[in-house]
Amino acid sequence: MSSFIRPDLLTFQAYAANPHDETPSRKLDQLDTNECPYDLPHAVKQQITQTYLDQIQTNRYPDSGHGDLKSAIAGYVNEAAGLDTIGAANISVGNGSDELIRSVLIATCLGRPSSILVASPTFSMYGILAKTLGVNTIEIPRCELDWSIDPERANAAIEQARQEGQPVRAVFVVHPNSPTSNALNATEIAWLETIADDTLVVVDEAYYEFSRQTLVGQLRSNWVITRTFSKALRLAAHRVGYAVALPEIIAIFEKIRLPYNLPSTAQAAALTALSHRQTLLPVIDEILAERDRLATALSSFTALRQWPSDANFLYVRNADETLNLAQLAMDLRSQGTLIRHTGGGLRISIGTPAENARTLANFQTLLKI
Repeated sequence: MSSFIRPDLLTFQAYAANPHDETPSRKLDQLDTNECPYDLPHAVKQQITQTYLDQIQTNRYPDSGHGDLKSAIAGYVNEAAGLDTIGAANISVGNGSDELIRSVLIATCLGRPSSILVASPTFSMYGILAKTLGVNTIEIPRCELDWSIDPERANAAIEQARQEGQPVRAVFVVHPNSPTSNALNATEIAWLETIADDTLVVVDEAYYEFSRQTLVGQLRSNWVITRTFSKALRLAAHRVGYAVALPEIIAIFEKIRLPYNLPSTAQAAALTALSHRQTLLPVIDEILAERDRLATALSSFTALRQWPSDANFLYVRNADETLNLAQLAMDLRSQGTLIRHTGGGLRISIGTPAENARTLANFQTLLKI
């Protein structure tokens, strides 16, 4: 490879999604990426299509300022949290949450000795994006009892990084965490509130609509909350994410992002989804009921160890050391169920009732229950 390529990228492992089966006669139940199992209603799709036909000029660049979308998102954030304090100046819109994570890394870490802190297992893109930018990642293990973060261990890691000349510029937490599905507890939140103002705290609330827990009402000067339209609002194909923070932080993100980062069709889809949220969001109750039903059924498998879930997915590990989880995931795929082997366990997204029933049946077949 030519010497102009950074040496560390030669052995770098990029994010790899599970491959989907492309055989026309065989369709897998896609329970591996935590999307909503339901597509947009046809009428909502028609409205997006009509907007495209009537209002979007394909020879013109998208709205770079995202003005209408920011205002609509601010209204949604306020409505859901019972606030009136969030305005368009508190919102930055990204091409998925990944772009927002990258903006955080650029804003806080590039051009100076820096590290980020994550508690593993967690969303792998924090470390992956950091590595693409040459930013050091410090990982601390979570407490396996409940997958919480130990504040003392975290503070010790932050102090050690400072002494080594690689200070932690950003701390990433997920609320609730993926893949372990637990929301932040009171001790963890209290710890986040003690983190010094020279470190940015990123609270990823990708699964907020399922957990119904948010820290928006406790927003601090060094906090940013990220969310996505890809889960509960059913727009994974359009890649729309947003950040909520104080205007001075948002202003920095706006300087960093690419000027036309969100296509006109994606903006139209997000605006339409928000306008139909009273139709789209009630299905969450069904998904949570299905989650609890599947969790109860899986708890009867003595080979699996399971934890309570605050999200739209379950997390299990092996209670029997003879059980190979990687092989089990492959065997489930061969049976038609696609789940994700990650973080030392299996993450099982909640699907439709029919998908969940097939998933349970496949588990029963493979675990001989």
